[in-house]
Amino acid sequence: MGAFVSYEFARRLKREGRPEPLQLFVSACIAPHEKLVQEPTYNLPEPEFIAELRRLQGTPAEVLENAELMQFMMPLIRADFKASQTYQYIPGPPLECSLRAFGGLKDDTAPREKIETWSQHTRGSFRAQMLPGDHFFLNTSQALLTRIIAQELLMHLDKGSGRIQHA
Repeated sequence: MGAFVSYEFARRLKREGRPEPLQLFVSACIAPHEKLVQEPTYNLPEPEFIAELRRLQGTPAEVLENAELMQFMMPLIRADFKASQTYQYIPGPPLECSLRAFGGLKDDTAPREKIETWSQHTRGSFRAQMLPGDHFFLNTSQALLTRIIAQELLMHLDKGSGRIQHA
């Protein structure tokens, strides 16, 4: 869901005539114009929804097994799923900023070809990169992802002054 939120925020800045971000990073998410082909899961009965969370392997078992914590977290998790699964893309002009899209090599929900179509949403530079792991590749490729993002951000720095260089 974070990819859609950050993308829509950048679009709003553009619509309002405000400066866009220099760089937009999105991960583990199909491009906004792509259709979600799976059935929604946010509205499943609780046992089935928890089974889906286990299948996705993004929620630690310790959390799923803690009834009190799950009672608190369940509405938040469902809301996150609902927002991402019911997102409706409205066509508009592409962003001007650089866009970097990441995916997991073993992610069935956001495969490479759907990650690469993020390129349609920017006039700036675009690069897609697949990293080891599944939908939650952040857990298995955190150091690599952090290094890539840091290098990308450093490219925006003016080496002489240490200030951000506007593209």
